[in-house]
Amino acid sequence: MARTSILTATLLVFLQGTQVAAQSVCKPALTVRNVGFSEAVNLRRFWTATVDVDASQCTAASGLYSLGFVRTAESGLDQEFAQPFIWRPGQTSVRVEFWVDEAVHKYWIGDVSTCPCRPY
Repeated sequence: MARTSILTATLLVFLQGTQVAAQSVCKPALTVRNVGFSEAVNLRRFWTATVDVDASQCTAASGLYSLGFVRTAESGLDQEFAQPFIWRPGQTSVRVEFWVDEAVHKYWIGDVSTCPCRPY
């Protein structure tokens, strides 16, 4: 009876490990560059950047990601927020709106959705 329980438990662990290996997931590599602010127009300006996406390991053609920001303002407290975007392989331009008295203290790549891995 104990031998049957051990064998069953071993078999369940093995099968769960096989399912995880069969469902391997990847993430594209994202790089942010060419960061800048536009000139102010109507009390607004835009933070812009180019995002390079290497999705060579993915079978998906697109997915979600976010950019996180710490926004500073002359007349207020710093505020942390995230802006969602869609990744696609290659280069894409992104733009986030700010008021004229606001600036980006720092930014980072936030959550990047996983994708099914390309078989090798």
